[in-house]
Amino acid sequence: MKSRSLLTSPASRRLLRPVAELIDQRIERRLRAAAARDAAERERLRDAVELMKQHQLTLDLLLGSRARGLSRIVHQGPLDRLQSEVADLVGDRDAAVRNVATAFRLLVALESLGVGRIAGGTMNICGKLGTIPLLAPPDNDEILEIGTLYGMFSTGLIRMMERDGRSPSVTIVDPFAGVQLQPGTPERPDPTGAPVDEHAVRTNLALAGPAGAAARIQRGFSEDPETRAAVSDRSYGVIVVDGDHSAEGVLADLQWAERIAAPGAVIVLDDYGDPKWPGIKEALDKHLGGETRFTYLGKAALSAYLRAA
Repeated sequence: MKSRSLLTSPASRRLLRPVAELIDQRIERRLRAAAARDAAERERLRDAVELMKQHQLTLDLLLGSRARGLSRIVHQGPLDRLQSEVADLVGDRDAAVRNVATAFRLLVALESLGVGRIAGGTMNICGKLGTIPLLAPPDNDEILEIGTLYGMFSTGLIRMMERDGRSPSVTIVDPFAGVQLQPGTPERPDPTGAPVDEHAVRTNLALAGPAGAAARIQRGFSEDPETRAAVSDRSYGVIVVDGDHSAEGVLADLQWAERIAAPGAVIVLDDYGDPKWPGIKEALDKHLGGETRFTYLGKAALSAYLRAA
């Protein structure tokens, strides 16, 4: 009782008041300092968020869908899968990673400078551009692309082949109907707003330098006898089948490829395994089930790769 009354007596309170005030002052200073730190941290966070928004806007203008109707933003999971698939096909992990990265930079550069776009998803395009130079036979640089849209894929493939010291010679077959044609789909303008015509293709091929300017362009459908006769004057080391996506159309192109593929040639079947185009797998399965020079090598993204005997 005495200790309690001592602490609560008026005299004790007067003696302890300076200590209590000092403690209060210290607490108050710490609270103000903490509040100031919180305010500064909030300001830093606001600045960081604003900077991220600016970076995202810039990235979206460069790689987003505003200019070409589809995004070129890359995600880690699909990139890892593509690198592994390409490595399995070519047997060289380092080369696969290098070529896929190079192909992506080239894709962005071409679509930034060229007319229109490269048809297809980012991983599929990078897979084809990265894989073909690693599989192409060393003694035949003749390339045939069946179906080209804006010619930009052939432009990129020329550059990728040249990076490996090759001298590609490109032949393109396409009807150049003003829009992208596919059986069972409506005819509509390209999302980029650019017309699908030979002039656009020539403009894009010019980005590949002399080899692009020298490319042969044959207007017509790949199943037309006149079209085939015009470009069957040589054997091709690379044949990219990306025309009519119906089972009948793909099968006809594979049968033609059997006759014009050089020994060791690589044949690329685009959009293989895409659920939107079941006829492509149907045609390949049927073709490989019969007498053929082609051996199935594997798949990367949405493209199948074959080797000619």
